[in-house]
Amino acid sequence: MYDVDAVRRDFPILSRQVNGKPLVYLDNGASAQKPKAVIDAITEAYSNEYANVHRGLHFLSNAATDRYEAVRGVVAKFLNVRDPSSIVHTTGSTQGINMISYGWAAPRLEAGDEIVLSVLEHHANIVPWHFLRERSGVVLRWVECDADGHLDPQAVLDAIGPRTKLIAVTHMSNVTGSVVDVAAICAGAREQGVRVLVDGSQAAVHMPVDVEAIGCDFYAITGHKLYGPSGSGAIYIRPERLAEMQPFMGGGDMIDTVTRDTVTYAKPPMRFEAGTPGIVPQIGFAVALNYMSSLGMENIAAHERRLRDVARAKLDALGWVRVQGNTPDKGAIFSFTLDGAAHAHDISTVLDQRGIAVRAGTHCALPLLSHLGVGATCRASFGLYNTEAEIDALVSALELCHELFA
Repeated sequence: MYDVDAVRRDFPILSRQVNGKPLVYLDNGASAQKPKAVIDAITEAYSNEYANVHRGLHFLSNAATDRYEAVRGVVAKFLNVRDPSSIVHTTGSTQGINMISYGWAAPRLEAGDEIVLSVLEHHANIVPWHFLRERSGVVLRWVECDADGHLDPQAVLDAIGPRTKLIAVTHMSNVTGSVVDVAAICAGAREQGVRVLVDGSQAAVHMPVDVEAIGCDFYAITGHKLYGPSGSGAIYIRPERLAEMQPFMGGGDMIDTVTRDTVTYAKPPMRFEAGTPGIVPQIGFAVALNYMSSLGMENIAAHERRLRDVARAKLDALGWVRVQGNTPDKGAIFSFTLDGAAHAHDISTVLDQRGIAVRAGTHCALPLLSHLGVGATCRASFGLYNTEAEIDALVSALELCHELFA
């Protein structure tokens, strides 16, 4: 049985107060808190094991290298990837997606070639493709979701044209919590020779991910949302795509030989990891993934489904809370406005005075908010340590907002 009280004891920050109130942390969609196991691993790495990786023959360098390289296997297991060499270390999904834009797409897409995007995308899966549009004349084709936030996989596949080279799509919206059937998109795209990049930044946090079953070419995840350190992450790249890619950055560690006149590159994945990496953040990232796996991703998903259902029922019962996105299988992410003149920033400020942390603004998803017809929302996003009592605290604080701003 999932013991949320025991889980909460693993997170030191959850015992603190904010503005004289117990902290209710509902900003997990932006960044999650860290369990003590991760904090301890970071401290241990800096205190007793730190050295640069790959370059030294001394004890500390070998120890750090072993810990760092073992992270690939942890990520591969977490995503059900057969070959750990298909995992490239990154600082997060943003770097991973940019790596694909520069290293895979830029060398092969020409003016007039098309990339299909959904309106659900985070800016991290939009702006790199705008770079290509600006520099190479690539065309961006957009697919919209319905009023509930549902993205029809067939609509994505119908957007494929003769010059479509890539589909870049989220697995779960960070605004609506909508889950996208990326496996169906990948299957249909593969039949037409179109590659698929999946932004797994939100989905990998809330449910089991099986990259082999999804069948994508690229799958990006970010450590700081997965209860790991900021500056950590990884991207899965299908071996065939790895072979097609050019290096994204140049520097130490990604080369085989360098002379005055030539350079040859290391084999993947090292070819795409120039310079001194985020050694300790990646070590902490692996500890975070192992922590989640020890709880069981199915158990985490079931716990969050319960929170989602309770929160949805209680928010709906208020009558004056407008939640954006209401697909039945959505994640426990609620972006909302209140009837009346209250701005999202005002609501967030009142909630903060009650010790409740939510996000307010556009959530790096301006095309989606424009499509939904809202300028800004508050977002309460739940994680593996949140409780039904915290939902009650949120509802009580929203009732106060309603009194103040109605």
